[in-house]
Amino acid sequence: MELLKDMGLFVEVVRARNFRRAAETLDMPSSTLSRRISLLEKAIGLRLLHRTTRKVELTEAGQLYYERCKRIVDEARLAHEQLGDMLMQPSGVLRISSSVDFATFVLAPLLPEFAARYPGIGFDFDLTPRKVDLVAEPFDIAIRMGEQPASNLVARLLARVPQALFAAPDYLQRAGTPRRPVDLAKHECLRFLGGRADEWTLHRREEVQRIDVQGRIRVNSVGMVHRLARQGLGIAVLSDALVVEDVANGSLRRVLPAWRSVVVPVYAMTETRLLPAKVQRFIEFLKERLGQGEAARPPARDS
Repeated sequence: MELLKDMGLFVEVVRARNFRRAAETLDMPSSTLSRRISLLEKAIGLRLLHRTTRKVELTEAGQLYYERCKRIVDEARLAHEQLGDMLMQPSGVLRISSSVDFATFVLAPLLPEFAARYPGIGFDFDLTPRKVDLVAEPFDIAIRMGEQPASNLVARLLARVPQALFAAPDYLQRAGTPRRPVDLAKHECLRFLGGRADEWTLHRREEVQRIDVQGRIRVNSVGMVHRLARQGLGIAVLSDALVVEDVANGSLRRVLPAWRSVVVPVYAMTETRLLPAKVQRFIEFLKERLGQGEAARPPARDS
């Protein structure tokens, strides 16, 4: 990188034919510029310039070096300009890994707005419950819910999703309405596979209660839990945003309204902090639309 910078300095001196004018253009001391060119000549082992008090002239080696350097410096400048254009209007295919539920309930409603904002970006979605390998597999970003284990990946917080308890009116009429968290132990609870599915943690201000729950159904899909709850098969932990319409039309009711379940963080996982514009814009858009203005302290460390 230093060599490329010195090549750029050399090209500017040749164009100005004068160290002082070149230094003014580069906004650096003339003495510093002269020293850098001298070090460049020393590294190459050939004199590139004949210096006089009024002007500089190219040596034979300097003429050859200038012709090569000019092309390299111009190409580097063009590359930076093109990258600047990409930042203004990013393009390319954005490869995203996400769970089916998050993609269906969150990403799909937002995608038309993002696609209209950035018409140069295409999308490849891989919707799978498995945790893809962002280092070995060709993904730009993975959307993951819940606290993430420490790794070499970089995690950016997109949102914190509040959750509560909901059930269908016919289930509550049939099984009764819980009045206290401990009453949940007697109910059919729709649980998620994995983790501590048989224990629900509830919060009421500073008070915390952990309840052992049971039920005949356990699944690994938010969408299916949502549907089963509306069909009256039990009480479910669901995000507030997911059930707005259900609560409004009466197909679901809030259970234990003074209590809330755990808040689930949503992270954008990337392999590096140095992201192409298409990925930067997508993460910024999700933060903007999901209401999370600040990145969380990542549970990851840079590689």
